[in-house]
Amino acid sequence: MKKIVVVILAACACAVACRADSLSVKMLPGEKWWGLCNSFGREMPFAEKSDFKCDLRIENYGHQSLSFLCSDKGRAIWCAEPVGVTIVGGEISLVSDKGEITLKEDAGRNLAEAYRYGSKTWFPPTGEEPELLYFSAPQYNTWIELTYHQNEKDILAYAKAMLDHGLPPGIFMIDDTWQLGYGEWYFDMRRFSDPKGMMDKLHAMGFKVLLWMCPFVSMDTPAYRRIAWGRNPDDVKGYPARGGFLCSSVKKGYGGVPPAAPVNWWNGTSALLDFTHPNAVAWFDEQLERLVRDYGADGFKFDGGGVHFYAGCVGLEGSSPKTFAHDPSASPAAQSALYGKFALKYKGSEYRNAFGYAGKPVIMRLHDKAHKWDALRRLVPDMLAAGFVGCPFICPDMIGGGEWTAFLPGAPFEPELFIRSAQVHALCPMMQISASPWRVLPPEHQAVFKEIVALRQRFAPRFVELAKESAKTGEPMMRNLEYCFPGMGYAGILDEFMMGDDLLVAPVMEKGATSRKVVLPPGKWLADDGKTYVGPTTVEVSSPIERLPYFLQNRTAQVSE
Repeated sequence: MKKIVVVILAACACAVACRADSLSVKMLPGEKWWGLCNSFGREMPFAEKSDFKCDLRIENYGHQSLSFLCSDKGRAIWCAEPVGVTIVGGEISLVSDKGEITLKEDAGRNLAEAYRYGSKTWFPPTGEEPELLYFSAPQYNTWIELTYHQNEKDILAYAKAMLDHGLPPGIFMIDDTWQLGYGEWYFDMRRFSDPKGMMDKLHAMGFKVLLWMCPFVSMDTPAYRRIAWGRNPDDVKGYPARGGFLCSSVKKGYGGVPPAAPVNWWNGTSALLDFTHPNAVAWFDEQLERLVRDYGADGFKFDGGGVHFYAGCVGLEGSSPKTFAHDPSASPAAQSALYGKFALKYKGSEYRNAFGYAGKPVIMRLHDKAHKWDALRRLVPDMLAAGFVGCPFICPDMIGGGEWTAFLPGAPFEPELFIRSAQVHALCPMMQISASPWRVLPPEHQAVFKEIVALRQRFAPRFVELAKESAKTGEPMMRNLEYCFPGMGYAGILDEFMMGDDLLVAPVMEKGATSRKVVLPPGKWLADDGKTYVGPTTVEVSSPIERLPYFLQNRTAQVSE
């Protein structure tokens, strides 16, 4: 597998080019910046008073990252390689181990133009559309309901319940523990009597089915022995060379082959696949192809693979970093990206961790969010930030949060929080259901939930077209107000967003709130309740639990009924 290489294009003659392994940029008076990683959504925009530090060389903070920044004064910063960044005292300082850093002083006149310049010049979109079913219907994920007890009977019952309650079929994700073990990518026959039949039934219901996947392999399995030693002692088929995991340089294993260094992750301690080694690539590809061929899997939920896992397998020899990968030139970010290449191969897959995946038709998901109001308030800024790292196809985790313990009997579950979370999902790029509304919500809230999904479906054709447009232009589907209405003082608004250029969404994210203030930019705005407003203005709107306030600019901007 070839390593992903992003080429820095030569700046045009009018650019002020600052190319080095380090760079300091003094902010202009009142200047504000966006970029780096979408987990920093609430820290954005970075401004003169910001006190911020991150290091994309060793961490991608559970999300999508890119060494790119753009400002509302039309400036842009770029590096093809991951960088360390410090922002303090109105100055942005960047350092890269091997990539050149470029400052483009005249990328445009405002934030949108600076972003478009960066997208076109440094991370142009491929033009390939993502799987459009993500935008035309909700997604369904079995994690919250079944957690570590995935099984054929309950998976089919879960899918049927969604359809029986009038929800449309969409992407269906079977989560962790469908498999025999980590690295043993076969259905566990103790829980699945007829996995192929189950997949056929899900397909017949109208779903496209994804299987959860990770790059970790338990070290006491035939899969580990086959990859690490070139062949499985119990299998006549082997590979021509030993190795395929990140290895320790401290001690040698049997026959002088370095053993894999165990990596700690949320499910224990395992070996980590080294995708710079042909064994790992060949073996992993073989597993995925078999699951597609034998069971009809439509894609995979690629979990794990974060930069920090690979950074944890980097040691020091003297003062020079040394990776234990098969290709010593591969950085932790490059190793993580090689795992992500499989998400590109299997269209319709979901991938959460990435560096440098800007402009690619990959479905991304936010890191797991807790069932808390503060976590709910992170959804909008983090999704907005994803657009500034070139990842427009972003999913806001699971409705109500991905923290499964919050949905156990007796846990402090809040129906109001669940409904308000669903409303954020409804008019953003994607909506993902995991906890069953028919189990966790009382009847009156179930009815509200159905209306939220119905609202989503009325806008679905519009969102499909917006996804197609973003695939061509590289622009975010979900945009902050400063992007669409530059210079109006909207840079700090984190609780409203635009979908495209003419749909403004103002979800309620405060506990117990029955009204909220909405900033409306210039133009004529038609509200969801039929009222018309002329901006710029700020209005107070009623927002009981069953209402998601949204506004269409101009009466010509209609949705499907």
